[in-house]
Amino acid sequence: MIQLENASLVYDPATPVLEGITLAVQRGELVSLLGPSGCGKSSLLRLITGLVEPSSSGKVSVDGQPARRFRQSSGGVSLVFQEPRLLPWRNVRRNIALPLELSRVAAADQQALVEASLELIGLRPEDAIKYPRMLSGGMRMRVALARALVTRPSVLLLDEPFAALDDLLRQQLNGELLRIWGERQPTTVFVTHNISEAIFLSQRVIVMASHPGRIKATVDVPFDYPRSHELRATSEFAALVGEVGDLLRMETT
Repeated sequence: MIQLENASLVYDPATPVLEGITLAVQRGELVSLLGPSGCGKSSLLRLITGLVEPSSSGKVSVDGQPARRFRQSSGGVSLVFQEPRLLPWRNVRRNIALPLELSRVAAADQQALVEASLELIGLRPEDAIKYPRMLSGGMRMRVALARALVTRPSVLLLDEPFAALDDLLRQQLNGELLRIWGERQPTTVFVTHNISEAIFLSQRVIVMASHPGRIKATVDVPFDYPRSHELRATSEFAALVGEVGDLLRMETT
């Protein structure tokens, strides 16, 4: 579904951001990008969206199309940022509807899609009329996720969406994300600094190195779905966390 072939990204020739990225993500797969700050994880997501183009002869395609063209197609790519980025003058329902309005979806169809997204993310009818200032951090992130899913994208990209939340809420939303992924099966790329989160969510963890950003290793996650929170307490899970942690601590040369 997602294919990067020897893709590099350079803003300043003296400090390339990404170098020689070759990566394939299968249709319906959930993978995590894990690596130190500055290794280009967010920039790699931008390549997949087509918001930026590779700086070299490398290629980025999604579903067999150039990334930019796929993003512009119906139901293409949705991106969830670390900050919810909700419009403060719109209530929850109208924030979720925004992508539909921008895509010129018929007004008659918008309501059903918004209601389905509210239900999918577990928001109550009384929450739909609230404004962002009335919501907790976790609720705002739920709304951001509902907004990303309202167009029923085939590719879902998440850039550290739970980083600012406390650990208990973060684990709860990890479980919610897996439930939604299980129902919709979007091809999903999840960026995180958290080793446990990456392993709990993913079928594969892509470990990145920095200066310049590149893929250092790919770790297959052997645990079956559905995954319960009890998985985190097992010795097998702890061993894999240790293995991935060792990869991150090793020299990047």
